[in-house]
Amino acid sequence: MNTGQRVAVTGMVVSGGLAALKIGFGLTGHSSAVVADGLESGGDVFASGFVLLGLTIAAKPPDEDHPYGHGRIETLTGLMIGLFLAAGGSLISFSALQKLGEPHPPLAAYVVWPLFVSLLAKIGLSWLKFHYGRRLKSAALIADAWNDGVDTISAISALAAVGLALANPARFMDADRYGAFIVGLIVIFAGARVAHETAMQLIDTMPDDKLMQEVRRAAKSVAGVHGVEKCFARKTGLRYHVDLHLEVDPDLTVRQSHDIAHDVRQKIVADLDWVADVLVHVEPAP
Repeated sequence: MNTGQRVAVTGMVVSGGLAALKIGFGLTGHSSAVVADGLESGGDVFASGFVLLGLTIAAKPPDEDHPYGHGRIETLTGLMIGLFLAAGGSLISFSALQKLGEPHPPLAAYVVWPLFVSLLAKIGLSWLKFHYGRRLKSAALIADAWNDGVDTISAISALAAVGLALANPARFMDADRYGAFIVGLIVIFAGARVAHETAMQLIDTMPDDKLMQEVRRAAKSVAGVHGVEKCFARKTGLRYHVDLHLEVDPDLTVRQSHDIAHDVRQKIVADLDWVADVLVHVEPAP
């Protein structure tokens, strides 16, 4: 099991425990906000499961039908997490609005404790997944990190709603349900953000210009290279595939030009760990 898979499994275990804790305390303590936050944590278990599945399939080597590897499965997993979050948040908000104005038993004061535990746990999980997601350049793991980061905001919102309901039950009778509604909206926002970012990768959006300059510098450092005319890159999972138009002396033989192109490919792949492979097209320098 690689690092990304271990992080995903850790997220599943922690989120599963938090979901059971919040749903149990929320039901016995009559808090819609705490139950909503618990359901959101339950969704995190499935989200981390998607991440684990995506990372496992993405690790498969290239084959005849998938010469660029299976990395796009990992990006697709991130998109599925975003859509799943948006759908789950919509259901949470809709359910909370339906219950507005309905009488309910008074909240138990102990419902605040699972929210405090969840807040601390999700801060730790979010940091862990962001750290390894950026290190591994995993769209799915970063999507899951955003999910956990939003959970900290939803826990704070639920805490505020529960606090108002406990402080003045008569005046803030529906505060707990409004808290559940806000939790749902936050989850929808996070899902939309994750879906947008992963969709941009799936339609081959170019990486940051700073990364492309790294490719150009590495290519130009090879002897015999006169310039780089075109340079494109697309993400195919955890890393990028680069297409490069290289300018060389027009009087060189085909073999000499080929050797320079080979050296450029080797140089870029060796120097830039975020590049999976390079396709070099040789052109005569003007």
